[in-house]
Amino acid sequence: MSSKSVKCDLLVIGSGAAGMAAALKAASEGHSVIVAEKSQWLGGTTAISGGWAWVPGNKQGVAQGDTRQEIETYIRALAKDCYKAEMVDTFLDEVPEAIDWLERDTDVEFVYPEMAPDYQMDAPGAKPSGRAISGKVVDARTLGENRLRLRPYLDTYTVFGYMPEVGPDIAQFLHANQSWKSFAYVSKKLLKTWVETVLCRRSFDRTNGNSLMVRMVSSAAKLGIRMWTETPVTKILQSESGVVTGAVLGGVHAGTVEARLGVVIAAGGYSSDAALRSEYWGHDPHGDNHFTPTVGHDGDNVRLAAPLGGHVDTDVHEPAAWAPVTVFTGLRGQQRIFPHLRAFGLPGLIAVNRKGERFANESSSYHDFGMAMIQENAGQDETFGYIIADSKAMNKYGIGYAKPWPIPQGYFKKTGFLHKADTVEELARKIGVDAAGLKKTLSEFNAGAAKGEDPKFNRGSNWFHHFKGDMEHQPNPNLEPLDKGPYYAAKIEMGDLGAYSGLAVDRHSQVLDDDNQPIPGLFAAGSAAVSIFGGGYPGYGANIGPALVFGYTIGRDAEVLASLRSESATPTVLEEV
Repeated sequence: MSSKSVKCDLLVIGSGAAGMAAALKAASEGHSVIVAEKSQWLGGTTAISGGWAWVPGNKQGVAQGDTRQEIETYIRALAKDCYKAEMVDTFLDEVPEAIDWLERDTDVEFVYPEMAPDYQMDAPGAKPSGRAISGKVVDARTLGENRLRLRPYLDTYTVFGYMPEVGPDIAQFLHANQSWKSFAYVSKKLLKTWVETVLCRRSFDRTNGNSLMVRMVSSAAKLGIRMWTETPVTKILQSESGVVTGAVLGGVHAGTVEARLGVVIAAGGYSSDAALRSEYWGHDPHGDNHFTPTVGHDGDNVRLAAPLGGHVDTDVHEPAAWAPVTVFTGLRGQQRIFPHLRAFGLPGLIAVNRKGERFANESSSYHDFGMAMIQENAGQDETFGYIIADSKAMNKYGIGYAKPWPIPQGYFKKTGFLHKADTVEELARKIGVDAAGLKKTLSEFNAGAAKGEDPKFNRGSNWFHHFKGDMEHQPNPNLEPLDKGPYYAAKIEMGDLGAYSGLAVDRHSQVLDDDNQPIPGLFAAGSAAVSIFGGGYPGYGANIGPALVFGYTIGRDAEVLASLRSESATPTVLEEV
């Protein structure tokens, strides 16, 4: 162990929404804070996310008449038998204070959209708006010297470098090849992005999760928080009396940190760790049947807490926030991943299994679709399906990463993302799907879609479905026959947006040991901790919302909890676990 020793009040592991919320609140209370980030970038997975936060009970929802009873009813319906009453109560109690504080006392600004439907609009207590908020666009030059330290966008999810926002912004991109007004709007956005990237290495306007993290990092710099990148935490330190007192760091800032108030594990979950996935995720028994777009979710939460008795809470009916992805090979031979969070809710696109049959409502949330995809492939060695489109849909919308007309298709086909054939039978042969099954599926689907109906799965039947579709398309924003060749396909496999089965914690976000007792001075939040929603995915920002709220309460309460410990504890020598 290095002889270098540094002191602070709170050590935060990870620089995403949860970690930065804890750091900001603690620093605002006058505490010295160190944020240790193992990668070269600040921002974690939040920086490449949509940047939404599902925070029911915020000021917009209250003004619209949303009630605590409706919110609890909705969460209970999604959590099923895994409803975590104490955690949900704490979350809902703290939402107003946490969000108000972020907006009042930090650089964070939120947008309160007119429409942001809950993902399960047919469930009791669901609302079309008032619960999900997003980060406001920001000029990254406010970061000064930290501008290029922030994690860049996930490039596969940008449109030629620009990251559209969910809502009116992305609607303009959706219609860029159909409307001169939209074309001009998109051209202006892209030109600005390209010029700034060429001249200054990265565009200035940051959207979605990147904008949220720009604002949080900006606030952290103003508060004097030390943000150390390329600095992995290798061990958590504990006193003889069992109190967490710091950690051992590697990398650029190798040494020991003594943290008077404790340590916060906010380093993400274990989505990227094949061994942990094989242990906790039923569809991935060998660790080779899953692909995650998350960054830094390498299981550090489990490995760091385990020697102290920390353990994974599996009391969730789904162990992760599922998201279908397409995995393909870039021109330089690198693996690339595109998460399909919206694509096949659009008219003229469907998803099929290896038999050529539809198996789920394509306009449901990516999490719910992912559950259906796992169930459909149960007992198989590989979990997969295909998105199918005809030439009308391909030219109008594209398929996710494969952009529509007039963008040439050569690159998307060369990388293996996109498959094309003149007929349905030929496409089925190319992708290994049953041709008779696919023809029958299209015949049945087209008959209903022509009338704006989906008798099999009721696609396009509620506000959330429509929000995922093309609101200008009639008679149903989600439905259009697939009847004009050539035909196209993109393979989808199983991915996630973060683990739901994380470290067991109490309502103060203290990590629990094997006896379900708090480990003094050790906290966890974000994907590092178990989801409070029991395996359900309530709406836009179901990961970031609790991350912000519980990160805030950790920063607020760490001093009080430490004081309670010190009343009965005697000082002891720091020991390495």
